[in-house]
Amino acid sequence: MVTEACKKNQITVNGQVAKPSKEVFPTDRITFRKDQITQIITVLDIPQNRVGAKLVDLYQKNETPPEAFAHLELLKLSKEHSRRTGAGRPTKKDRRDIDDYGDDIFDDEEDDTE
Repeated sequence: MVTEACKKNQITVNGQVAKPSKEVFPTDRITFRKDQITQIITVLDIPQNRVGAKLVDLYQKNETPPEAFAHLELLKLSKEHSRRTGAGRPTKKDRRDIDDYGDDIFDDEEDDTE
C-alpha cells in the first residue's frame, strides 16, 4: 500500500518526493494524504528491530493540525445529508423531508401576506 503511494508521488520526506527505497532518519518529516487529510509525521527514532503496532507511537510524532480532523468530520456529515443528482428515485423519507420543507416555506409566505 505504501509502495504504491510512493510510486504515485503521494509521499514526501522533508519536502521531496520519496521512493519506496528511501531511508528515513530521526527528525525527518513525512507528509502523506490519508482519508482526505494531509498528515504530517516526524520520525523521533528508528527501532533496532521490527515492533508491533502499539509501540510505533514511541518512534513517531503526529504533527497533523487538529483543524484537519475537524474538516474531516464536516466532510463526513455533509456526505450523510446530501444526495447525488440523478441517484435515482427519492426514498420515502426524502419525499417527506421535501414536503415538510415546502410546507414550511409556504406557511412563512402566508404569515407575511396577512
